[in-house]
Amino acid sequence: MYAIKTTFTLPDYIVKELAEFSNELGEKKSHIVAEALSQYFDTLDLKLAQKRAKEVKEGKVRTISLDEIKEELGL
Repeated sequence: MYAIKTTFTLPDYIVKELAEFSNELGEKKSHIVAEALSQYFDTLDLKLAQKRAKEVKEGKVRTISLDEIKEELGL
């Protein structure tokens, strides 16, 4: 894995908190942001899974069985 430099805008209170945590913990701000986003992405994955499960339950989305996939692919 390699790092890509990026630029984005954050509210001032978040930047201040980030600097405080960085100084207190002796961690790079980029490391703290990367860890925070990684954990938040896990939360978003769960939300998406719950949303998709609800859509299936409500009949808004149809699931495809393994047998249907095999048949479609000619396996």
